[in-house]
Amino acid sequence: MAEITGRHVLGFTVTAFGVIIAVNLLMAYQAISTFPGLEVDNSYVASQDFDADRKAQLALGWQLVPAYDLDKGELMLAFTDAQGKPVVVNDLSVLVGRTTEAKDDSTPQFIYEAGVYRAKAALQPGKWMLHVEAKSLDGTAFRQRIDLFVKG
Repeated sequence: MAEITGRHVLGFTVTAFGVIIAVNLLMAYQAISTFPGLEVDNSYVASQDFDADRKAQLALGWQLVPAYDLDKGELMLAFTDAQGKPVVVNDLSVLVGRTTEAKDDSTPQFIYEAGVYRAKAALQPGKWMLHVEAKSLDGTAFRQRIDLFVKG
């Protein structure tokens, strides 16, 4: 076996730190390139009405249950009131995307049919995030973020 010299130790040290720095740079690039952006422009301003908005939303008594039919490629949202009856919303906007990156984000158009909102959406198996914004007939805002797991 050859003798370990100062050059060997220097080469090993430079190689080890080179690998560490390269991996750190790669991870930093991946983090920046997949960051979807800020949730709100100004969190202080958004927080000012949070409690009042939350109280109004809770007063609606709505429940939201999502479902996805992989065979039909159909996303379904069932809104119900406190008595379990279907709810018709005044305005519905849904952002569907992955929790880790924004490239797959979409906003499907929903149609109300038999107490359920339905939209065509080609979702691959895995975890999806639904960012739902709706308004009641009296204008009260309803916002909810839901994790949806598509099996496949």
